[in-house]
Amino acid sequence: MMERRRMDAALLVLFLVHLATALEVPLDLLEGLPQPPTITHQSPKDYIIDPRENIIIQCEAKGKPHPSFSWTRNGTHFDIDQDPNVTMKPHSGTLVVDISRTKAEQYECVYQCTARNKHGTAVSNNIVVRQSRSPLWSKEKIKPIVVQEGVSLVLPCRPPAGLPPPIIFWMDNNFQRLPQSRRVSQSLNGDLYFSNVLREDSRNDYICYARFPYTQTIQQKQPITVKVLNLDAINDTMAAFYNDTDLFSEDPADERKPTFLIPSGPSSSKMVLRGQVLEMECIAEGLPTPEISWTKNSGDLPVNRTSYLHYQKTLRIVNVSESDAGDYRCTARNKLGTVYHTIHIMVKAAPFWISGAPRNLVLAPGEDGVLTCRASGTPKPSVTWAMNGIPIENSPKDLSRKVEDDTIIFSVVQSGSSAVYQCNVSNDYGYLLSNAFVNVLSETPRVLTQANKVYQVIKNHRALLDCASFGSPIPRITWFKDSRSSTLDGDPYMHHDNGTLEIHVAQAHHSGKYTCVARNTLGIYENHVYLEVKDPTRILKQPDYKQVQRGRSVVFECKVTYDPSLQPTVTWLKDDGELPDDERLIVDFDSLTITDVTENDAGVYTCIMNTTLDQDSARAELTVVGATPTPAVVYERPDPPTDLELTDKKKRSVQLTWTPGDEHNSPIQKFLIQYEDSLHHRGHWHNLTEVPGTKTTAHLKLSPYVHYIFRVLAVNSVGFSRPSFPSRMFKTEPAAPDENPTGVHGFGTEHDNLVISWKPLTGLQSNGPGLHYKVMWRQKLMESDWTKVTVANNSKFVVSGTPTFVPYELKVQAVNDHGAGPEPAIAHGYSGEDLPVAAPENVQAVLLNSTLSEVHWDPVPPKSIRGHLKGYKVYYWRERSLHKHNPHHVEKQILTFSGNHTHGILPGLHPFSLYSFNVRVYNGKGDGPPSPTQQFETPEGVPGPPTSLVVTNTNMDTLTLEWNPPHDRNGHITGYTLKYQPVNNSNELGPVEELALPANATSFTLLNLKYSTRYKFYLNAKTVRGAGTAISQEAVTIMDEVRPVSPFGNVSSSSGEDGTLISWEYWGPEKNIYVEYIVKNSEGEEKWQKELVNGSQNVMLKGLKEGLSYRVRLVAKGHHDQPLHRSEELLVLVPAVTSRQVDIATQGWFIGLMCAIALLILILLIICFIQRNKGGKYPVKEKEDAHTDPEFQPMKDDDCTFGEYSDNEDHKPLKGSRTPSNGTVKRDDSDDSLVDYGEGGDGQFNEDGSFIGQYSGKSVSRETAEGHESSEAPSPINAMNSLNSFV
Repeated sequence: MMERRRMDAALLVLFLVHLATALEVPLDLLEGLPQPPTITHQSPKDYIIDPRENIIIQCEAKGKPHPSFSWTRNGTHFDIDQDPNVTMKPHSGTLVVDISRTKAEQYECVYQCTARNKHGTAVSNNIVVRQSRSPLWSKEKIKPIVVQEGVSLVLPCRPPAGLPPPIIFWMDNNFQRLPQSRRVSQSLNGDLYFSNVLREDSRNDYICYARFPYTQTIQQKQPITVKVLNLDAINDTMAAFYNDTDLFSEDPADERKPTFLIPSGPSSSKMVLRGQVLEMECIAEGLPTPEISWTKNSGDLPVNRTSYLHYQKTLRIVNVSESDAGDYRCTARNKLGTVYHTIHIMVKAAPFWISGAPRNLVLAPGEDGVLTCRASGTPKPSVTWAMNGIPIENSPKDLSRKVEDDTIIFSVVQSGSSAVYQCNVSNDYGYLLSNAFVNVLSETPRVLTQANKVYQVIKNHRALLDCASFGSPIPRITWFKDSRSSTLDGDPYMHHDNGTLEIHVAQAHHSGKYTCVARNTLGIYENHVYLEVKDPTRILKQPDYKQVQRGRSVVFECKVTYDPSLQPTVTWLKDDGELPDDERLIVDFDSLTITDVTENDAGVYTCIMNTTLDQDSARAELTVVGATPTPAVVYERPDPPTDLELTDKKKRSVQLTWTPGDEHNSPIQKFLIQYEDSLHHRGHWHNLTEVPGTKTTAHLKLSPYVHYIFRVLAVNSVGFSRPSFPSRMFKTEPAAPDENPTGVHGFGTEHDNLVISWKPLTGLQSNGPGLHYKVMWRQKLMESDWTKVTVANNSKFVVSGTPTFVPYELKVQAVNDHGAGPEPAIAHGYSGEDLPVAAPENVQAVLLNSTLSEVHWDPVPPKSIRGHLKGYKVYYWRERSLHKHNPHHVEKQILTFSGNHTHGILPGLHPFSLYSFNVRVYNGKGDGPPSPTQQFETPEGVPGPPTSLVVTNTNMDTLTLEWNPPHDRNGHITGYTLKYQPVNNSNELGPVEELALPANATSFTLLNLKYSTRYKFYLNAKTVRGAGTAISQEAVTIMDEVRPVSPFGNVSSSSGEDGTLISWEYWGPEKNIYVEYIVKNSEGEEKWQKELVNGSQNVMLKGLKEGLSYRVRLVAKGHHDQPLHRSEELLVLVPAVTSRQVDIATQGWFIGLMCAIALLILILLIICFIQRNKGGKYPVKEKEDAHTDPEFQPMKDDDCTFGEYSDNEDHKPLKGSRTPSNGTVKRDDSDDSLVDYGEGGDGQFNEDGSFIGQYSGKSVSRETAEGHESSEAPSPINAMNSLNSFV
C-alpha cells in the first residue's frame, strides 16, 4: 500500500514538473534575473583539424552573471596563461592555438571546457583534438603483371593510413576514371577486382588515387601494367617475360563455377552501430562472370533504406536499427554453378536519448520537480550524475534531492539550491553528456509584451494578440476586453500556451482595448493592448479595355474604397513593369492619362492600391489603331448587366432575369451566367450556361445541396464586360446522389490483394452531407454474394488475402445522409499478379543463315503465367567461337517479344560460333523461370578483313607484303586473294593483277614490278562461304640508280596570242610541280617567278613581256626533307607585237607576198638537201673522215655497233630533240643525217642563233646514263626547231 502511494506521489510530481519545464529565463529581456551557466556551442567530440591552420576549440556559454571559463587537458588543469601559443577569446571560452611557431602535433589532446558562475557549473563534452594526415605512398617498384585471359585478378591499392581515411578511386594517365562493370569493380578497401580478365584489359596505366578530404590533397600510387594473353600468346612470349614479370597462371582458363574472392570461407560476421551505414560486399570470380544477389535469412530487406552499389556486389543499409541484425546471404551464380556466403550482422548502439536530453527546471521555493535522463543503447548504458561538474555522490548532501537511477526527484526546493546537473550516459561504444540546471527563483509575474501596443488587422482576417510573460511560479494568463465583465473564452477566441489570444475572423465589433492579466502566488501583472479592425481596400471602378487611334488621348480610371485611417498609395504598371519615364503619361490618384498615343503605348496596364495592411489590383489592355481620315466609331466592351432577379424558384431550378448594360456601338452577342457555391467553394466562380444576346432571362437547372450566388457577363466583338453585381443567395435542398463514382478499377499491388479505386464525387455532385461510398466485390464466374464495405474520405480500398490473379466484379455506389445513389454498373478487375511458375516448352532454334537464327517455343498456359501476359524474353549469349584461335566471351543479351508470340528472330549473330539461349515468359510482376538452356552453332560466314597489311623490303622491281590473319575469322580460312594495280601521277588506276595465296601464308614477295611506280594492293581472306572484306595498302618501288636525276623531259615552248605555252613530260612521284621563269641576264637579286601546275603537263604563261628572252625551268617538290628536282633551263623569246595602227597582216597584197617568199624558201631547201645527198661534203663530214684519234673504237663484234667516241663531256641531245629510252638514236631511210654529223653533242646556240661547240663523232649505241629523255616518238615541232637552228 505504501509503495502504491509512493508511485502516485511520483506521478503527481511528474505532472506538476511537466508544467514548469517549458519556462526559460529571458536574459535579454529581464535584467538582473540569475541563471546558472548553459553551454550554447562547443566543438565536436571527435575534432579533426587542418594542420595548416590555427586550431580553434569552441566553447560558448550563457548565464547571469556571465560565466567564467577554464579548461582541462588530458584530465588535468590547462593553464592557458603559461602557454604563449594559446589565447582565449574575450567574453568566451573559445581557445585559439597559433601554430605558426609550433607544431600542431603538440596539441593533440583531450580537452574539456568548464563554464561557471555563482549559481552553478556547466561542462562541455570531452573534445578529442587530432590533426588530419595525408601521408605519401611508400615507394615501391611494381612489376608488370601478365595473366592468362579468363583468370581472375586483384590489383591491390593499399593506400597509406590517413586521418580521416582517404577516398579511393582508379584512373588512367589521362585522369579518366577506369570503366567498371559486373566483371570489374572496386572493393570497399580500394582494391580493383577482375572476376575474369579479357584481352582489352591490357594497359599500362592502372593507377590508384587516394583523396584526403581535410587537406584536399590527392596521392597517386605507381602505375600498374597488366598484360592479358591467351594461351598461345603466353607460350610465345614466356621467355621474354619470365625474368621481369609475375605470371599468374600457366594452365588454360576454362569456364568455371563461381568462387568468392572476398569474403573468404562459407560465413563471416560483422558489427555495426545503430544509426550508422552498414556495407556488406561479396566479390566472386568465375567464367562467365557471376551474378550477385542478396537475401536476408530471417526476413525482408528494408526497402526504403537499402541500396546496391558496385553492380550489386555491395549491399548498403543506411540508418541501421536493431531490426537489421541477423544473417544475410550473398549468392554468386553463373551457368556452371552457385556459391553462397553468409554474413552474420550484430547491431550495437551507442547511447541515444529516448525522450530527449534533460530539460532545465525553473522552480519557485517549495515547489517539486524532476530531472529525467532517459537513454538507451546496446549494451545497456550506465547513467552517472554530477552536480556542478563534481560526481553527485561527492557533492554536498541535499535532503530535497533524491537520485533514482536515471531520475533526480526534487521535493520542496529551497532558495539557494540552484545548480547545474550533468547526466552522463555511456557504454562501450560512446557516451552522452548533458547539462541541465535547476534554477530556484521567487519572481512575481511580468508581462514581456510591449505595453499599449496597437494591433491592426483587415476585416475577416485572423488577429493575434501577444502576452509573453515570466514569473516563478509560472503565471497563469487571462484576457479581458474593455469593461472586463468576463474572461474571453470560447468561440471566436482561442488561447495559446504562450499566452497569445487568437480571433479567427476579426470583425469591426472586435476593435477595442484588451487586457492581459498574468498572476501567480506572488502577485499579479496587467498589460493593455489595442486591436483595430480596418475595412479592406477595394477597387470600385476598374480600368476598362481601350482601343484608341494613334495621336489621341486615353484615360484609365481606377477608383478605390479604403479604410479612412489607412492612406493608400497608387502604383501603375505597364506589362508588369514600371511605367516608362515619359511626360505624356500623367498619373493621378484615381486615373492614368496617356496623351498623344503611339504604337509603343499598347499593352496591359495594371492599377495597384497598397496600404500598410493589404492591397488590391486591376488591369486593362490598351490597343492602338491607325488614324483614319474620318472620325471612327469607338467600340468598347459592354457595360455589365444590372438588376439580377431570381423567380420561379423550385427544388432544382430557378429563373434568372437581368437588365443589359450599354453595348458601346457593338451589339451584345451572348450572356455568360456564372455561379459561386458558397457552401463548398467559397470565392470560386464557375461557368453555368450561356444564352443569346437577345435574351434577358434564363431557366437554370441546379444541383441539390448548393448555396448558389449568380452573376452575368455580357460579350460583344470587343470582349467581356465586367461581371454584374452578384444576385441573392439561393439554397437548394439536399438529396440522395444522382450518380456514382466513375473510373472504377481493380488491380493488385501484391500477389494476395486487390486494390479497388475510383474517381470520387465532387462537392457539387454529392447532393448532400455525409458522402461516403459502398464498395462491393466478388469473384467473377462464381455464384457468390457480394462482399460490401463502407469507405469515407478515401478513393480506394484494399482487399487482402485474395488468391493470385483472379478476375473480380466490382461496384462502387455513392451514399449520403439522404440516401444511396442509383444502382452502380459492374466493373472488372484482377487481384495481384505473381511471377510466372512455368517456362516455355518445346524450345528450339532454326538457323536462317550465319548471322540470323529463329527461336520457336510453345506458349505458357495462362494459369502458369499468374498475371497479364506481357510477352516473352529470349536470353542468349555467345559461348565461344568455334575457331581455336578466337576465344570470346560476351555478356548475355536479351530480346523482348511483346504479346503472345511463339517465335522470334535473333539478329546480329557471329558466324562460326557456339550460342546458348533460353526463353522466359514475363508478366507485370516480372520474369518467369527460364526454359532449359539449349545451344546451337552458327555456320561459317565470310571472314573479316586481315588484321594488318604491311609493305616491306621495297626494291627497284620487287617488294614484300606481310599480313596477319583476320580477327573475325568466322570459319576456317581457305586462302587469300591478292590484287594489285599501278597508280599514275593523276591517281588513275592501271590494270589489276590477281593472285591466289594459300591459307597458311602470312607474307608474299611480288617480282618484276616497274621501278619508281606506285602500286595499290588489296588483300582479303576466304572461307567456304566466300571472300571477306579486303584491306588495302599503297607503296612505291624505288627509282633506278642509273636513271637521270631529273624526272622531266621533252621541255618545249610555243608562243601564241594568249601567251607562251610550256609543255613537258614528267615521271616522278612528287605531286607539287612548279614552273619557274626569270628574264635572261637579269640581276642576281631578282627572284624567279613561280606558278603551280599540279596534275598537268603544260601551262600557258601569260605574264611574259613582249620582246624579252626568259629562262624557264620546271621544279618538282617532295617532302620537306627531300631535295628539289629541276629540269634543264629552256630559253624562251617572246615576240614583239606589231603596231595596231595599220594591220598589215590583213592586207591581201601582204598575204600574197608572204606566200611567194615561203614557196621560194621551200624550193631552196629542197635543192640544198638534194645536193647534199649527192656527195657534197660539209666541213663536218670532212672532219669525221679525217679523224684519226687513237681512242676511236672499232666496231664491236657482239652488237655490230661502233665504240663511243667521247670528248669527256656529258653527252646531251640538242635542246628540243628526243632520245629513245633504250639509249640509241635511230636513222631514217637516208644514210646521212644531222645526227650523223655530231649535232647531238654538246652543241649550243649563241644569242644570234649561230651554232657553237665541239663536234663529235656519232655513236650508234648510247648508255642508259643518257636516258633522261622520254621514250616517246620524236616531236615534229622539236625536229623543226632543230632544223631551223641548223639553217
